[in-house]
Amino acid sequence: MSDNVLAINDDAFDEEVLKSALPVLLDFSAAWCVPCRMIAPIVEELAIEYKDKLKVGKMDVDESPKTPAKFGIRGIPTLLVFKGGELKETLVGAVSKDKIVAAFTKHL
Repeated sequence: MSDNVLAINDDAFDEEVLKSALPVLLDFSAAWCVPCRMIAPIVEELAIEYKDKLKVGKMDVDESPKTPAKFGIRGIPTLLVFKGGELKETLVGAVSKDKIVAAFTKHL
């Protein structure tokens, strides 16, 4: 985890994601997940590139199981885009940077 990607857990979810003034890209992943590790550098890049327009967070599904269950997440990595406290987009799997950018830029 870097300084650019915020570690978010079940307890911080409402405050960091639902109440965020900025749109949020939240990456649900786990340390053992190979596809999650594959997209981690992309998520990091996006956190830097969109620093003042988008909050980027990561949630470990093993450490924080309540939030993934609430959103019906069955596979990881799963990326969710939130704006104004509402879920706007869902991406499942190791998707390309272009697909991730397309999912959140319409909500900036």
